[in-house]
Amino acid sequence: MKTEGWHVVAIDLERSPKSAWPLPAVRAMAQRGLGGVPPTALVLAGIVSVQIGAALAKQLFTATGAAGAVSLRLFFAGIVLLIFWRSALRIDRRALPVVLGYGAVLALMNLSFYESIDRIPLGMAVTIEFLGPLAVALAGSRRWIDPLWALLAGAGVVLLTRAAGPVMWSGVLLALAAAVCWAGYILLSAALGERTSGGGGLALAMAFGGLLMAPVGIADAGAALLEPSVLAAGFGVAMLSSVLPYSAELEALRRIPARVFGVLMSLEPAAAALAGLVVLGQIMNLAQWAGVTCVVAASIGATRMSKRG
Repeated sequence: MKTEGWHVVAIDLERSPKSAWPLPAVRAMAQRGLGGVPPTALVLAGIVSVQIGAALAKQLFTATGAAGAVSLRLFFAGIVLLIFWRSALRIDRRALPVVLGYGAVLALMNLSFYESIDRIPLGMAVTIEFLGPLAVALAGSRRWIDPLWALLAGAGVVLLTRAAGPVMWSGVLLALAAAVCWAGYILLSAALGERTSGGGGLALAMAFGGLLMAPVGIADAGAALLEPSVLAAGFGVAMLSSVLPYSAELEALRRIPARVFGVLMSLEPAAAALAGLVVLGQIMNLAQWAGVTCVVAASIGATRMSKRG
């Protein structure tokens, strides 16, 4: 699944002074460590990290259920981001509804996605979920070629459902719900980036999403959430799915155009399918791999031509 925050960061980097960023010593060390890594490699590393985190989360489901895993992810990610961005946590009162809405959509998106991968393969779920940002990219466009990208993505989804065995359509519908949430998340990201600076808004939204998910996660997992092994795995999911890719992409966005970044992010469905195969042993047939390829191609095409007339 996609990492939180890069839509916000792409806006903030254009208008936020470096002096407003938190923890100067940590920032300096991070920039020295990441500065020598090519930005393309940073983006790809972030994509791999997100999908390994999703695979690890799926392995948590037997102990916590999908809702419990979401709760742990948002809880730990929220704590880490609140600490990291503590100097940027002051927000204008007018930004509060956006922060709360962003956090609610973030929680619902993650819950829908995790419930989806509990029912269908990771690669299938991520590819269907990717229809959300693709729809945002195509919405309102008047270019003659855009219907082609939409048809290509639709054909990809049809191919994805051609599994060797029965398809759990509830998982497909949940992935589509996650796609709708992802589209809303992108639209709210623009508003959040305009009304907050740095990552303070994201940190507060993540923490609010964690608070919303806490009762659901407790009801789903109960005392299992307090087991040391479960807490350790939940922290790992938060770091792999949110904190580490967010940091890598933050550095990458400082050095490459947002459009190039978007093209690279289009590879995420393919990375998810590979993570499902390698980590979870989920085998997709040739038709399903063709479906993944169609959606990736549609996303790359729509993104590359987004600035062209």
